[in-house]
Amino acid sequence: MPEPEITKIEVGDGAAIPRPEDKGLMNAWWIALVGTIALIVLLPWLQPDPYLDILRFVPDGILITFEVTVLSISLAIVIGLLTGLGRLSRNRFINLIASLYVEVVRGIPLLVQLFYIYFALGRFVRVPDIVAAVIAMAFCYGAYMGEVFRAGIKSIDHGQTEAALSLGFNQRQTMAFVILPQAWRTILPPVGNEFIALLKDTSLVSILAVADILRRGREYASESFNYFETYTMIALIYLLITLLLSKLISLMEHRLSHYERR
Repeated sequence: MPEPEITKIEVGDGAAIPRPEDKGLMNAWWIALVGTIALIVLLPWLQPDPYLDILRFVPDGILITFEVTVLSISLAIVIGLLTGLGRLSRNRFINLIASLYVEVVRGIPLLVQLFYIYFALGRFVRVPDIVAAVIAMAFCYGAYMGEVFRAGIKSIDHGQTEAALSLGFNQRQTMAFVILPQAWRTILPPVGNEFIALLKDTSLVSILAVADILRRGREYASESFNYFETYTMIALIYLLITLLLSKLISLMEHRLSHYERR
């Protein structure tokens, strides 16, 4: 009697990715997108003060948010790759160090890591706010990326490694030219999901006085006392960005699955 298929349930803090086969989620995505754009356009038109003023005040914060996000995710991918390889290493010491890093970093809230690097380590060395934000977020998400890379590499059939070694490749060449290019197709979608989750978590760096979207919104609200209007517009801007990025990841997944079916 065949063993029953085990269904895996994966829950993350990233955006829900609208896939064509999930009609309900696709419809919800379109409604959310159209509604968000309509509100961002209509609110400043119907009530220029303060909504139009808010839109004029926060654009530089959007640039800072993307700057922190891109730098953090780029460094996190490098850390994640090294961590994933370390977790798969047969060297007990390297495996232990990589595993310890994953367990420790994933067990500490991101906000605590931000405070630790900026304030606690500031007692010994002064770390600029943006640098502290990038380092903390990269190290935090690098631990999650490490598990993504580890799972992606393990998903490649061991026969690929044996075939490459039989052709004269050494272990490093096999990993670099055979395993990782194939694993990347599995790794890319969850990396995109982590990118969205990291972008949302950049709102935490406003605590360090980094002038991101949320920080700029707080500055405007503290001057004008229009808290409801300000945070409504900030929420809509975040929602629009994450909706567009989630659709981009969906298209990327569809393209990758199209190549796999050919």
